[in-house]
Amino acid sequence: MTKNVVEVTEITKRYGETLALDGVSLSVSRGSVYGLIGPNGAGKTTLLGVLAGLRTPTEGQYTVDAARVAVLPDTPKFDPWMTAREVVELSLDLASPEHDPGVIEAVLGRTGLLDVARRRVGGFSRGMLQRLGLAAAVVGNPEVLLLDEPAAALDPAGRREVLDMVNDLRGDATVVFSSHILDDVEEVCDEIGILNRGRLVYEGTLQELVRGSGRRPSYRIQVRGNGDRIVTALRLCDWVTDVAEEGGDVIVSAGSAAVIERELIRCLARIDAVVVSIAPVERTLEDVFLEVTG
Repeated sequence: MTKNVVEVTEITKRYGETLALDGVSLSVSRGSVYGLIGPNGAGKTTLLGVLAGLRTPTEGQYTVDAARVAVLPDTPKFDPWMTAREVVELSLDLASPEHDPGVIEAVLGRTGLLDVARRRVGGFSRGMLQRLGLAAAVVGNPEVLLLDEPAAALDPAGRREVLDMVNDLRGDATVVFSSHILDDVEEVCDEIGILNRGRLVYEGTLQELVRGSGRRPSYRIQVRGNGDRIVTALRLCDWVTDVAEEGGDVIVSAGSAAVIERELIRCLARIDAVVVSIAPVERTLEDVFLEVTG
């Protein structure tokens, strides 16, 4: 069994003159939750369609090392005359003809649909259809689950249920999901891939992304009193690349975190500064997203 369940190598997808994917390469670790983010039109849905086998790449190769793959499209649709329970039961029959009937009730309960299980889905709201799509996707116990904007149409309670379900699947299944809700991605994902205009512009663990290996590290110094004297002293230090006062605190940057940790205390001690706290400045996923997508 390979470590990576998904391997994508230089995938390109063209629709006439439109280049939807432009040489995308990525890998997804087995049992992880991989978040795919990017602006509208970045190629997220196209890439998920390729991984699901629903779209053929123009160039490049990909492998999905799994026997059972389930897909939740961004706008799931079902025959309106079917009930919610019939939709989930049909999905389970297709995925696993020999099954425990109790699985259906359990999945309907986890997705908040048990009370409407006998209702025809033609009268379902967008959010209820999203819940039903998720139930149909997970009921067959997939090894790989591809989710396209799974919480986009849900209220806060529904989003919470989706995130909890994704967390529960961690380790048992590999989940790849696209989302424009960065807080959701930041909460549940082990790995992040950022698409922009069809190209993968950033990939790595969440920790690597928010720390940003290509950006100079910064520390926030919370001081008692005016920080002007500290700013002036730090500007005279040759190891400092940037320093500024922000909201009463002092932000200092250098070539490496090791330099700051070694030299900063010495400098503050020399000027007898009254310091309340010193902490690294961590970037959020939104910071990274805006930075790499322009």
